[in-house]
Amino acid sequence: MKDVSSSAVSTASSKQRQSLYIIFATTSGHTEFVVDTLARSVELSDWQLEQILAEKASQQDMLQGAALLLASSTWNSGGVEGQLNPHMSVLLQSKARNLDLAAKPSACIGLGDHRYYYTARAADLLQEYIESHHGRLLLPALRIVDEPYGQEQAILAWGKQLADVLRRL
Repeated sequence: MKDVSSSAVSTASSKQRQSLYIIFATTSGHTEFVVDTLARSVELSDWQLEQILAEKASQQDMLQGAALLLASSTWNSGGVEGQLNPHMSVLLQSKARNLDLAAKPSACIGLGDHRYYYTARAADLLQEYIESHHGRLLLPALRIVDEPYGQEQAILAWGKQLADVLRRL
């Protein structure tokens, strides 16, 4: 994982290739595994992928790059199940609550467990955030249910779809 802040994004690299800014929340490493698998995609090799953990991200980080990717697992905290990872929740509901994404091309990934009624609801919550903050959702969210290990082909197939849409930007 390459952990960057908005001040660490290289101006030179952003001029060479367009940047896909990935903000993700992970605790067990599952979301990080999905993001890292996506980052290895040959389909996205034309893009400079910048990754930052949600707990280190700011509102300004969400405006970095030509496109934004949000990724989070689904949690069962704070009452009703189907919440965002607490770090992503703080970012979106506090730090960036009033952010206008201004039609920023965006995508999202939600992970979840089949044992819960709101399986992978993080995907819905991330999509709702993007749409309600005037972002432009590029394609339906990638939903990873249960362990992501062994689901690399699904991740890479979604990455190909994302790359195809990004090429048209």
